Amino acid sequence: MRIGLFDSGVGGLTVLNSFIKYHPNNQYYYYGDTLNVPYGDKSIDELYKYVKNIIEYLKSKKVEMIIIACGTVSANLYDCLKEELDIPIYSVISELPKYIEERNYKKTLVMATNATINSHVFKKKLNNEVVEIACPKLVPIIESGNYNELDIVLDEYLSNLDGIDSIILGCTHYSIIKDYIRKKVGNSIDIIDMGEVLANNIKIEDSYKRIDLFFSKKTENLDRNVNKILKIV
Repeated sequence: MRIGLFDSGVGGLTVLNSFIKYHPNNQYYYYGDTLNVPYGDKSIDELYKYVKNIIEYLKSKKVEMIIIACGTVSANLYDCLKEELDIPIYSVISELPKYIEERNYKKTLVMATNATINSHVFKKKLNNEVVEIACPKLVPIIESGNYNELDIVLDEYLSNLDGIDSIILGCTHYSIIKDYIRKKVGNSIDIIDMGEVLANNIKIEDSYKRIDLFFSKKTENLDRNVNKILKIV
């Protein structure tokens, strides 16, 4: 199957990794909008404009399915895009309600961008208690590849974990620093990778393996970040 995935930058590569893990024999076309990253501080109108251009690119590759590998777009535009497209489209949030319910989590912390938190999509979709925290400093740190301030920033965002039994990484970029977050919160709290959940639960008819990557801007650390995240490249 020809599958298109997109994100504001390199974060969605973690979703691509998960899909390759569970569905290795497919043709994957990835678009990272590094020209306009981060998406978390953009208006809905801006997001829609960027995403429409990306979808046109992916359709030019004759993809048969699109994966929104971006938490911000998933939270704000998924319903709209699902109505507009004539091919299947999934968001990284799609499988989370079932996943959370099956594990009987009581209190979930959602780390995400400003735009995702402002949508309150997780509070609307999940049945358990949800605590939302906007983490706007993380995507620029991750895209830059300079983690010097990461410990300080994570201490700021993860200062209150009272009663938390699970954390949703509501931005796919955050999966890149999952190990850093784990060190901060310990092993008693489950950390949920949205791309992993989606890839593990979606049904795809395999074909043969091919991976194409496209980025709207070549940034200084792009090659290093891609090689770090996608070990197959």
